[in-house]
Amino acid sequence: MAQGGKEWVLAVSEGTSGGTDHARVIAKYGGLAGVIGDAAKHKVVVVFVREFGLLEEGMKQGRYDFVMARPSDYPARGVRDYGYRYVANANPDGNCLIVAPKNSGLKKLSDAHGKRWVLPEQAAYMTKFCRAELRDQGIDIDKEKVAYTREQATVGQYLDTGFADVGGVASYSGLAKEWQKNGGVVLHKSKPQPYFPLIAGKSVSARQVEAIQKQLASIETVPGGPDALKSIGITGFDTGGEKRLSELLDWLGKKPAL
Repeated sequence: MAQGGKEWVLAVSEGTSGGTDHARVIAKYGGLAGVIGDAAKHKVVVVFVREFGLLEEGMKQGRYDFVMARPSDYPARGVRDYGYRYVANANPDGNCLIVAPKNSGLKKLSDAHGKRWVLPEQAAYMTKFCRAELRDQGIDIDKEKVAYTREQATVGQYLDTGFADVGGVASYSGLAKEWQKNGGVVLHKSKPQPYFPLIAGKSVSARQVEAIQKQLASIETVPGGPDALKSIGITGFDTGGEKRLSELLDWLGKKPAL
């Protein structure tokens, strides 16, 4: 691999539910850093950014050459506010799932009007995501009876123990996967939004971004690619989500119709 100047930094944030061990995250994303570096002909190293405030400040100051982060609103702000460019997002996309217990009797989303809701904490990305989707479906969550819980896993506990009738969860969460596996009801699946986006800073040229996109689009066939995907726990990369990522923040912030 040709080297040009100092090493590039790939900052990774796995959100509040992600890993908390620095060495583990560096090892987990090392393969991806290698794939990116091979495409760009520049060495890439991984840093784990635990705190959202540090991630945003680092983007604002241009300290990171690449950012791969969930929740997706952080990369979206990187592109909108801090001069970063979209590279790709992970497959599969992210959705908000509106779920209910299998014995609830609820069959469709409109049945959830007036029921007891449970969502992650109000500031959480997935709560904003579910809120926006429900708004588009004609449900103003501010007019419903809602309990907010700090951990997404607790949403399932509220439903299982009868403290709530309906909840919102991330499609990529362990809870969502277990819920569907165990026969829980999914009343509604939102429109998809880019999951775990990868963005590039100003140090990365347009030509290098294109080379990286080409590499990621066929990562299943490049040296080290399958191992990198397995390590991260995704099925591949989509390089066509730029428009959706650019529209994400406006969609999340849109107010309900009066």
